[in-house]
Amino acid sequence: MTKRPRVLGIVLAGGEGKRLMPLTLDRSKPAVPFGGGHRMIDFVLSNMVNGGIHRIAVLTQYKSHSLDRHISTAWRLASLLGGYVTPVPAQQRRGPHWYLGSADAIYQSMNLIHDEAPDIVAVFGADNVYRMDPAQMIEQHVESGAGVTVAGIRVPRDQASAFGVIHTEDGTTISEFLEKPADPPGLPDSPDESFVSMGNYVFSTEALKDALAQDAADPTSRHDMGGDIVPQLVARGEAGVYDFNSNVVPGETERDHGYWRDVGTIDAYYDAHQDLISPLPVFNLYNEEWPIFALPSQRPPAKFIAGGVAQDSMVSAGCIVSGAQVVNSVLSPGVFLEQGAVVQDSILCDRVRVGAGAVVRRAILDKNVEVPAGAHIGVDLGRDRSHYHVSDNGIVVLGKGALAVR
Repeated sequence: MTKRPRVLGIVLAGGEGKRLMPLTLDRSKPAVPFGGGHRMIDFVLSNMVNGGIHRIAVLTQYKSHSLDRHISTAWRLASLLGGYVTPVPAQQRRGPHWYLGSADAIYQSMNLIHDEAPDIVAVFGADNVYRMDPAQMIEQHVESGAGVTVAGIRVPRDQASAFGVIHTEDGTTISEFLEKPADPPGLPDSPDESFVSMGNYVFSTEALKDALAQDAADPTSRHDMGGDIVPQLVARGEAGVYDFNSNVVPGETERDHGYWRDVGTIDAYYDAHQDLISPLPVFNLYNEEWPIFALPSQRPPAKFIAGGVAQDSMVSAGCIVSGAQVVNSVLSPGVFLEQGAVVQDSILCDRVRVGAGAVVRRAILDKNVEVPAGAHIGVDLGRDRSHYHVSDNGIVVLGKGALAVR
């Protein structure tokens, strides 16, 4: 019987998320609420835990209090079996400076690797919505003997400049890695697509330690995993690629197989929510064979009274829809909609209150936002731009605790 490798999971969760403002005004990107009762980080942690990785360090940095609290309350694994999910703040272990990049974050946290002594280190990002069984990627990595294996996915070529672009001639070895190129190359069989990195890496421990040491000694390096560490191993011929499309997750459907969305902008965040609520969802949160775990809401069931209705929507526990109409929207726990309110094509986070007769359309309302009776949001974008943040695609966003104008 082949010995299973000892795996340490490292989640890079220090992102500021500037393009998600104002949702990241008071929290880091991985702590942003998603899908009613989740946080962004719940997706990568669920994938790791479902895939058998039960020793996980989450490297945090910017505005991490909300994220730290979520991890400490929601992510408690069986300590009897040695499992843990632990937030690890920047500690200046290598000198009087904070993390200089994603590679430096791991380099400064090398004590985690020394203490755990893993055979494999799985380094995953915390910002994406997807399902993936990392065990299948790890299996390919071990069989290949590579120093690093990079998870790759096809995306439209006109979007690929936001990612590291992978070139492989044999389908298994990376021959070239271009970090965020201005003119991404297309694929031979699909010129309008590029093959890009998902930001998920599986390393053999010694290869990772050696690469990080060399990177730390290079004064010209940006100390970035995709921009510096992966190209270093590509140059040595030690970098392999894993095709995400080959990953098979229990309970998935043909419709949501291979779903992955980088939720880095307000419009991408909004679109990802729209993927959840169709009758046959593009991404299905109701897959019980590969659950996306979240902290259970300690609230009573949702209640619809006085003719309140919801259509094509997700309504969380503790919501009260009192004589209001909800269409094509996501309501997080504790939302209260008063008589005659209309919420369409919108995302309402925890404890949002919408007053009588108010209208909310194509909007994202962060936690504790209050919309007074009779107020209109998303009806007149010209007016909204003078009061709120409005995205390129016309999504109106109110930050945490905001009071809408009448």
